[in-house]
Amino acid sequence: MKIINIYSVVMMLIGINILSAQQDPNFTFYMYNMNLINPAFAGANDGPNLGLNVRSQWASVQGAPETQSFIFGTPLGKKVGLGISIVSDKTFIETQTALSGDFSYKLPLSNTLDLYLGIKAGFNSYDVNAAGLITYGIASDPSLMDIDGQFSFNAGLGFYLKHKDYYIAFSMPKILTPDRLTQDGGRARLGTDKIHYYATGGYTINLSSKFTLKPSAMVHYVEAAPISIELTALIGISNRIDFGASYRYDESISGLFIFKTKNWLEIGYAYEVAFESPVRNIDNGTHEILFNLKL
Repeated sequence: MKIINIYSVVMMLIGINILSAQQDPNFTFYMYNMNLINPAFAGANDGPNLGLNVRSQWASVQGAPETQSFIFGTPLGKKVGLGISIVSDKTFIETQTALSGDFSYKLPLSNTLDLYLGIKAGFNSYDVNAAGLITYGIASDPSLMDIDGQFSFNAGLGFYLKHKDYYIAFSMPKILTPDRLTQDGGRARLGTDKIHYYATGGYTINLSSKFTLKPSAMVHYVEAAPISIELTALIGISNRIDFGASYRYDESISGLFIFKTKNWLEIGYAYEVAFESPVRNIDNGTHEILFNLKL
């Protein structure tokens, strides 16, 4: 790859991700791995659930963003749910890994409506290759050396209103603001993370005995960044196949396909295309793979 292409990618990330208080990773399959952003979903299924998600952005660009996540959730008795999540995220000069534990408590509101309250607590490892900025002519503050190998604690909370036909949820998965890379006047320096807010909802519409329509939405807000709005619509066939599309406002559009095996295994693939990208001529879009195992 030509150095000019690498340079344009890095400059775009510095200009967009860092200036916009760098949002947490986006997931096209957000409705299938809600534990990552909302602890109230831990144990909300009928039984134990194990999930793996792999997302590769700009597949042909060396060092482009990659995210791997692992989740596990299980009910413990009739009202308590427990979960664990691991997220590894790499973006050129930044690398971070988060390990979190989730606890949820169910409050029955009626025969068909339950409210889940959740809390999340965990640790985050964050590394920055500050020397890599020099390669691209970006000045760095000596204070960046203080966050190389940083290890910090964080906590979050959320609620989840579950009906047999719909759900509504809100969460703040990280309420503390540890140090991280930021940018000021063309110079990379030590800054702080921002609190992320997520609002999600979905509905299941029975079209016939075999077909269902599943619209869902997620709104993601973080200070100093544009609000991210994602709309998804899936068609379900005989509880074996889900397929459809997702639209992230003014950012991208995706196609999704999920295959289900006897109600215990879900395998999904999504392909996302950005509306505007500085690497449009050299990247192959964004690929995302999902595995969910119901134990």
